[in-house]
Amino acid sequence: MYSNIFDSHAHYTDKAFDDDRKIMLDSLTESGICGVINCGADIESSVFSVELAKEYPFIYAACGVHPEEVDDLPEKYIQTLRKMLQNQKCVAVGEIGLDYYWRKDNKELQKKVFEEQLCLAKELNLPVIIHDREAHEDTLEILKKHKPKGVLHCFSGSAETAKEVLKLGMYIGLGGALTFKNARKAVEVAEILPLDRLLLETDCPYMAPVPMRGKRNFSGYIPYVAEKVAEIKGIDPQTVLDVTAENTRTLFGI
Repeated sequence: MYSNIFDSHAHYTDKAFDDDRKIMLDSLTESGICGVINCGADIESSVFSVELAKEYPFIYAACGVHPEEVDDLPEKYIQTLRKMLQNQKCVAVGEIGLDYYWRKDNKELQKKVFEEQLCLAKELNLPVIIHDREAHEDTLEILKKHKPKGVLHCFSGSAETAKEVLKLGMYIGLGGALTFKNARKAVEVAEILPLDRLLLETDCPYMAPVPMRGKRNFSGYIPYVAEKVAEIKGIDPQTVLDVTAENTRTLFGI
């Protein structure tokens, strides 16, 4: 059994966990989980994330507005986030970023909200958790402008884009997609990625790894990703878990 498993990106506030959330979270430490960063996607889920972090010692909260949630934001949403992020269990601004897969008609609004939250992270000296889907060019341009500390989660870019991210001193998060049969780009990224710049994640309840693909994801499936990284790197899976857990603690100041 593996130990020292740190899930750097989860969504235990998702409705997929409504029926058994407490049972699942109560059992996580028995599965070798040492920590979870639970990410907000809007104001409501960010508040819930903070509540979970207060209740469970191993859970830490990230608060932010996801690019799919930028429409109809309250005028003073930044003030609301600022207040939340001052809680000692809040360790990052996230999940924030750009998503041109679902929406291309509101790119300017997405970029505006993204930059506002990057400025808030800088003000509070917090790392950021970045969502980038089919928006690599604009995401990189904005990151080069603001130079935050943080991670590009569920990284879907090329090895060349990954190198640009590394030049900024940022981390890259890999999850279940690395184990998929069509994961050529993700494997190439894992090959060139220094181990000290890698975080492991679930993005649960989504993106369960092979052989659990199609099931509801949870932090206990991270070893499947660690095993794939270990196979690519030619090292022991527990070493991958130990190093990535330390990377997560370092980035988020835990």
